[in-house]
Amino acid sequence: MSTQPDQPEAEHPGRYSHEALLYPGDGQFLSGVLSFVRPAVDAGFPVLVLLTAARIAAVRGALGPAAEKVEFADMAEVGGNPGRIIGAWRRFLDAHGGAAELRGVGEAVFPGRSPAELAECVRYEELLNVAFDPATPLRVLCPYDVAALPAPVIADARRTHPYLTGGIPGDRQRSAGFRPADLAEPYTKRLPARPADAACITFERGGLGGLRSFVTAQAERAGLASRPATALVAAVNEIATNSLQHGGGRGELRVWTDDGWLLCEVSDQGHLTAPLAGQLPPAADQGAGLWLANQLTDLVQIHSSTGGTVVRVHQKL
Repeated sequence: MSTQPDQPEAEHPGRYSHEALLYPGDGQFLSGVLSFVRPAVDAGFPVLVLLTAARIAAVRGALGPAAEKVEFADMAEVGGNPGRIIGAWRRFLDAHGGAAELRGVGEAVFPGRSPAELAECVRYEELLNVAFDPATPLRVLCPYDVAALPAPVIADARRTHPYLTGGIPGDRQRSAGFRPADLAEPYTKRLPARPADAACITFERGGLGGLRSFVTAQAERAGLASRPATALVAAVNEIATNSLQHGGGRGELRVWTDDGWLLCEVSDQGHLTAPLAGQLPPAADQGAGLWLANQLTDLVQIHSSTGGTVVRVHQKL
């Protein structure tokens, strides 16, 4: 018999679970996280908590001495670019191979996220449903403040999480609003329109040197500091290399600034369909461009269809 959406969902230890904690304020946040973390600590299970610094301090204080048994990392650093968060869960799993159960708390949506970052947080949550085998003994809890976040963000949380909880032990339920992502065409959502006057250059085989010089000049013009500029040039070079190898042997690059960000967009005639492209380190025989771009820059967005692929890289000014 299937479980009805409004009935508590029995927990299945040793199985992968992705659930949203919908909480209305700081007190409920803390009680919800503690009710998830404490039983795991008491049972000796590995626990990873990815929160902002202030949230980490609150959880540490509430756990007391038990906090020493929990791994903490600042989500603003680990997941400032949401394309790096799945990699953090993978490293956590690899570090604790053989554990009967692992638990993680990850609040990807926090104050200050730009609209583009929020869009990629939604994508991260969608991908988290398919990033690990169902037999993986990992439970991931994603907190969302229903009192502070816009209604569309909460609606996305209900859509991207198979399970919901209000933080009370035993009240986990299946989400009636859950909708699996389309894995056959995972990049069809269009990106916001770029400005018509964006600086543009085309590139072909043998032209990557000119492309790197172009990005360097645009970064200097925008006032991007040296270190992030160097990282941006390397990321765009990697993505353009993918275009030359897999996107028809040529491409176009457009560069512009928008509200404190420098954006570089590479477009080509390729068609990307691998849902987790760029989220995890690639195999030795696969291209590393998208993964490197996520490591080197603040945000990576993709639109792809049979008509071609667009990869948009963001770097904060």
